Amino acid sequence: MRQTILIFFCLVVLASISCKNEIQKPLHQKMERKNKVVVYQVFTRLFGNTNTNNKSWGTIEENGVGKFDDFSPRALQEIKELGITHMWYTGVPHHAVINDYTAIGISNDDPDVVKGRAGSPYAVKDYYNVNPDLAIDPGNRLQEFKNLVTRTHATGMKVIIDIVPNHVARGYEGKTNPAGVTDFGAEDDSTLEYHRDNNFYYIPGEEFKVPQWKDGYLPLGGEEHRLADSKYTEVPAKWTGNGSRLAQPDMNDWYETVRINYGVRPDGSYDFDSLPEDFAQKGITEHAAFWKEKSVPGSWKKFRDIALYWLDFGVDGFRYDMAEMVPVEFWSYMNSSIKMKNPDAFLMAEVYNPDLYRAYIKKGKMDYLYDKVELYDSIKHIMKGYGWTDHIPVVQKGLEDIEHHMLHFLENHDEQRIASPDFVGDAKTAKPAMVVSATISTSPTMIYFGQEVGEPGAENAGFGSPTRTSIFDYIGVPHFQRWVNEKKFDGGQLSDAEKELRDFYKRLLNFTIESEALMGKYREIHFYNKEHTDNYNHRVLSYVRWSEKEKLVVVSNFDTHENHTFQLKIPSEIISEWKLKNGTYKLVDGLYGSSQDLNVIDGVGNIDVHLNPLESYIFELKN
Repeated sequence: MRQTILIFFCLVVLASISCKNEIQKPLHQKMERKNKVVVYQVFTRLFGNTNTNNKSWGTIEENGVGKFDDFSPRALQEIKELGITHMWYTGVPHHAVINDYTAIGISNDDPDVVKGRAGSPYAVKDYYNVNPDLAIDPGNRLQEFKNLVTRTHATGMKVIIDIVPNHVARGYEGKTNPAGVTDFGAEDDSTLEYHRDNNFYYIPGEEFKVPQWKDGYLPLGGEEHRLADSKYTEVPAKWTGNGSRLAQPDMNDWYETVRINYGVRPDGSYDFDSLPEDFAQKGITEHAAFWKEKSVPGSWKKFRDIALYWLDFGVDGFRYDMAEMVPVEFWSYMNSSIKMKNPDAFLMAEVYNPDLYRAYIKKGKMDYLYDKVELYDSIKHIMKGYGWTDHIPVVQKGLEDIEHHMLHFLENHDEQRIASPDFVGDAKTAKPAMVVSATISTSPTMIYFGQEVGEPGAENAGFGSPTRTSIFDYIGVPHFQRWVNEKKFDGGQLSDAEKELRDFYKRLLNFTIESEALMGKYREIHFYNKEHTDNYNHRVLSYVRWSEKEKLVVVSNFDTHENHTFQLKIPSEIISEWKLKNGTYKLVDGLYGSSQDLNVIDGVGNIDVHLNPLESYIFELKN
């Protein structure tokens, strides 16, 4: 622990030395977007569910489920007015579910290889169709989703759906494939562990065995079901989604999925052409041309065709699950194919290894990667009380060359809800963190549905434990349901505190999508103020953002109970860059409209600041 603290302080000192008297270059020299992007991740089957029963392991009849049609024009307009530009509809592709749709030709899924009762959205069963649970008429589900895409576009927002390239459901079964498309594995030689054009890896001579259930866990909570018999026929067994090569994976493996083969041999070597090093500097056209005459593994073509299908359908972009588990060369092939068809397609991905960020952005042609390991983890520690704001400028400095590509968030379906006791237990604690996350860089901001009203994720839905809103079971989302208000979507049942929180998010997000400065330059002034300002400490953070027409000073207090009063100083280099002379200038807070003076004395700016607990200001220079 002491060693970790020592390393941390060394990083802080180095960052202070390197950043303190340096005006940073623009973070993104050539902006493809003129304004910030805000993504609203919504778990589609939970959004419009007004059922409050919330029985653990409850059926669809007991606990209810939301539908595509619940995203009414009114609902979508309210979401847009929150400050949203892109809707990420999570859980749309048809994944394995425990429900009987045999009447429309869909086979029943086996509870022994399905997580939860409603199933994991990342165990896709049919990539050319959508989850039948989400349709009023399951036989017409594609058209109902098409109608949702049309309604979303009519509101002025873009549509994002998931593609899960690393694995598919064990029971993958494409019932509505376009002409000429065969299922994954249909043409595989399953007598071989590996062949370049096999879609799966096999364990020849062994049958798949259901995991050994432990710690009291049983599928469906132990409820009797004719298929819940600890048996599942798969001969020969396939590798499991997370890479397990055991015919009987552990129950903590991704046992409900099978790994896709991208031409990576079992020893880890590649069975395809590598990209030349200089392709990190080349554009989409060159990447597309590179692959045009190359022979590529069969799985590459299948996923390319899936993506192009959904683009034709009207989808505007994709969120890629666990992208770092798939070779970067595939992403060059995939994303260049997408961008040649739609240059404005929005592509974001999970990549958690910072050492891979630049390769997946520059060679893989990703637009945006999750900024989890760097910014999210740092902010989470600060919110929990043991992290220092000193680390945030260090993170930004380290990502300076790719900051535009690092998507910021405080919640998503994988992370704990802020209001969960296992995180901080109070959604208000995230207010300064949200200001920083949304304004510190030119990158997109993402929020998770219910975050804006303080949803705590407390339901014991079935598979998995509380703290995260369940993605595996049929469940209601209580705080969010109060905003849904029996599908009036007017927040009519929200408490005063929930209304205030949503109002804060609305003010902040709308400011970010309208601000020119937030797509411009950045400079931390935190270390300068730590050195020159009394009563300024590591629970406060400050920086400036600016463009030619807009100048901002952002200052936040992460303390939950302590006020901070001090005279914030703007270094002479910034005052000079902003072309300000000695004198008094008016500042107006972009969140709540209060005003303050900036006094420039001897070339240094001074602002008298009083910050209440969890308070932030986004001061805009007005003259």
